[in-house]
Amino acid sequence: MNNYKRWGIAIAGVLLQMALGAVYAWSVFRVPLAKQFHWSIPQVTLTFTIAIMALGFASFFGGLWSKRVGPRVVAMTGGLLYGGGVFLASFSDHGLWWLYMTYGVIGGIGLGFAYIVPIYVLVKWFPDRRGLMTGIAVGGFGAGALITAPIATKLIQSVGVLHTFAYLGIAYAIASVAAGYFLQNPPEGWLPEGWKPVQKQQAHKDTSDFTLGGALKTWQWWALWLLLFLNTSAGISIISQEAPMFQEFAKTNALVAAGMVGIVSIGNALGRVFWAWISDLIGRRTTFAVMFILQIGLFWILPNFHSVTSITILVFFILMCYGGGFGTMPAFVADYFGPSNVGSIYGLILTAWGFASAFGPLLIANLRQSSGAYTSGLHVVAIVMAVSVILPLLVRSPTKALAGRNHSGTFNLH
Repeated sequence: MNNYKRWGIAIAGVLLQMALGAVYAWSVFRVPLAKQFHWSIPQVTLTFTIAIMALGFASFFGGLWSKRVGPRVVAMTGGLLYGGGVFLASFSDHGLWWLYMTYGVIGGIGLGFAYIVPIYVLVKWFPDRRGLMTGIAVGGFGAGALITAPIATKLIQSVGVLHTFAYLGIAYAIASVAAGYFLQNPPEGWLPEGWKPVQKQQAHKDTSDFTLGGALKTWQWWALWLLLFLNTSAGISIISQEAPMFQEFAKTNALVAAGMVGIVSIGNALGRVFWAWISDLIGRRTTFAVMFILQIGLFWILPNFHSVTSITILVFFILMCYGGGFGTMPAFVADYFGPSNVGSIYGLILTAWGFASAFGPLLIANLRQSSGAYTSGLHVVAIVMAVSVILPLLVRSPTKALAGRNHSGTFNLH
């Protein structure tokens, strides 16, 4: 029975992530908000930055809280906060600070609480497909904008941007709370029927589990944090500006740009599964190096293209690399620090997502504001990616010298 139940939980987890991933459609709100309230591009972009910053930190605390109250409570609470924050953003005629507090802070905290739950729940339900299910779980988040971007754009055109926040907030709350209700941990000691860990998996489990405190004492934890920060900064700079960037380069209207946002969001989702799978074949370090190298060229040549098709294809591949960071990093963390405490160790690494949301979007928004075009910002990101290639080539798993000290705050190593 539990073998069937886990697939239902997997579906609920993906649906929850899709509802949460609607935040990636933020760029369709940027121009309407700026026009209606005469806010600048960086001011409006900061809303998205605050939301993702809050998400990064709330994911860590949500992971800790779930150990006490269980995944269902955390997921449903996160869904209510997220939907409630977006709904309250419909009263942003009070001022920019209100938008920051509602959509940014309240909505972002809700995102973080709910985001981490499907990841660690599905890891427990699918020890036989851990890499695949992790990729699928975060892939749902990447696909959220595919549905939301065109719907939000049509709503904005028909009822205005503030009423759109109200309708979407209610929808997000209903969808995420309903999906979160079905998320629960498997019974203690549960394993899929007929499945047993192979000898290599069991040996890894017995010898390489770090505590959170132990992981933080290694330079490798900080290296992985920086890897996620750099990769995320690149992709999220595009995500925060997609709709207006598409309109500028392709000279298209808002509705077509919104459709492009939805299409490229598939790249975000697909990359989370694709690169996680590739990393099993060529290794996590090589995967990150390849993604960085690809992005050097993609960001550099993007301003040279002006057709809807070519721009959509280029950004699609950029977002595949962006999503690949989130699809690969949980397995990277498990490789280096063991699977037992991935929830807290990876949850804290997700703060890199928050800091990247400040660096990437604000960098490109301010360069766009000062230069009058996106070209200079995209070229700066390409240079950042060129420098970043060095890091995955240098990082190594924690040294064996720390073996046998797990209970003192470090951990056993393989």
